[in-house]
Amino acid sequence: MAIATINPATGETLKTFDPLSEAEIDDRLDRASQAFASYRRTSLSDRVGWLRAAADVLDADTDQVAALMTTEMGKTLAAAKAEAAKCAAALRFFADHGPGFLANEPAEAETVGAKQAYVVYQPIGVVLAIMPWNFPLWQAMRFAAPALMAGNVGVLKHASNVPQTALYMEELFRKAGFPADVFQTLLIGSDKVEKILRDKRVAAATLTGSGPAGQSVAAIAGGEIKKTVLELGGSDPFIVMPSADLDKAAEVATTARCQNNGQSCIAAKRFIVHESVADEFERLFADKLSALPVGDPMDDKTKVGPLATEQGRKDVEELVSDAVAKGARVVVGGQRPDGPGWYYPPTLITGITKDMRMYGEEVFGPVASLYRVPDLDAAMELANDTDFGLGSNIWTDDEAERERFVRDIQAGMAFVNGMTTSYPQLPFGGVKTSGYGRELAVHGMREFLNIKSVWVGADSHS
Repeated sequence: MAIATINPATGETLKTFDPLSEAEIDDRLDRASQAFASYRRTSLSDRVGWLRAAADVLDADTDQVAALMTTEMGKTLAAAKAEAAKCAAALRFFADHGPGFLANEPAEAETVGAKQAYVVYQPIGVVLAIMPWNFPLWQAMRFAAPALMAGNVGVLKHASNVPQTALYMEELFRKAGFPADVFQTLLIGSDKVEKILRDKRVAAATLTGSGPAGQSVAAIAGGEIKKTVLELGGSDPFIVMPSADLDKAAEVATTARCQNNGQSCIAAKRFIVHESVADEFERLFADKLSALPVGDPMDDKTKVGPLATEQGRKDVEELVSDAVAKGARVVVGGQRPDGPGWYYPPTLITGITKDMRMYGEEVFGPVASLYRVPDLDAAMELANDTDFGLGSNIWTDDEAERERFVRDIQAGMAFVNGMTTSYPQLPFGGVKTSGYGRELAVHGMREFLNIKSVWVGADSHS
């Protein structure tokens, strides 16, 4: 895949980039390794200051970087501005809380026969971040902010269709005053990842992407005994029970399915509705999906822009066509519009069966599948009948149903009467083929730390 900015609203190639040569990659890794040797010794107060400065720079650059994200991958301008603001908030969160997350943790010295015992949290080195295009700033930032606060150094291999956003990340930390080479962007193809990951100067890797990409990175890193964190997508259930506020649930369902033009790992994708309210929910949901304005992502009135790539739209169309050919019913949408750009309308499909690809595969576009179930037992069985386990939702005012859902849902995140989203304050990640490890919060910061036990005995001359 060429490293290029291609406007998905028009299909026009705006700018192309040459990938780094082998010699340039080697130089970048050498500089990153040297940067870590000194950066790991910087004070927490210095890192806090640089993170706050980066947040201020991002605030000032919001309009510029938002327009860049919209141009490169098609998210609406309003969504891009919100993404930039979220990144600034994450930088400030880790500036505020990072020192506490990294503080020495006392242990029971007397129990282990020591004069003093405690745990220290120390950075491990250069971390390779392999990031996707759908949230081009946020995905990279939720790695970068805690990693840099912890004293690690980052090298970013971003998706090839968002090169300018990737380069902005490096520029952001440079403008904020971080030491040179603490965060670098590598404009390279996927074919260069294995050699970099095997390089002794790289300590670990984090990847957000497809299942096959995760398998490849995990296998390589396993062979080198290197830590990885993987976030590999999801097919999140959105359960609606009879006690729910149906209008509110349908409104949130519309946002949950169509946010980021339907291209979100944690977007609700499978809508599992109790049969007693299914007809009413379907009507409300269909009406709200149909009312979403689709068009130019730079237009403030637009709610759904184009899909990021031409292949991405083909993948969505193939899943819809397969379902329809096998008997599924399209309630709304389902047909690409005429004209330029990689647009696809908000779509609702019902009558999905196990022989349809859509039953088991993630649909990365604004397509919702609706299932009818007789009770919560059936809802939970269907919700868990997937290889994925990232986010999940239930809408109910019944406390027993809520407790059952939280206890039994096979997912890394469980949201009740609300939309799955990511917060710096909460760990983010999944189970099953959605990956392992966590990002964000204290748990995410500690994924790439040496959790070192310290035992101190009595003075030798005492």
